[in-house]
Amino acid sequence: MSGERELRVYSREEIQEALKDLPEWGFGENYLFREYRTKSWRETVFVFNTLAGLAEVHWHHPEVEVGYKRLLIKLTTHEAGGVTHRDVELAREIEKVLSLLAKRWYNT
Repeated sequence: MSGERELRVYSREEIQEALKDLPEWGFGENYLFREYRTKSWRETVFVFNTLAGLAEVHWHHPEVEVGYKRLLIKLTTHEAGGVTHRDVELAREIEKVLSLLAKRWYNT
């Protein structure tokens, strides 16, 4: 977890800088997003459950659209009204953990 840092909404420039380390992620209205493609429903569920565990550890919960062979993850800090350090940190953690599973469980 991030500790007691202030929830400051990142500027567009700060978001673009953070996304340099997250090339598969994009920026929507007030959120970061990434779509993951999987090989089957079973793998989609596995990836979702992994994501759910990461969200609980960070106590920061994404919006997720789940389909048969895909997940769309959106990160925003609702109480701040935009993207904060919480979103960037969780995106980095998601990327790190799910990339370890990529070769076995899903296509990026």
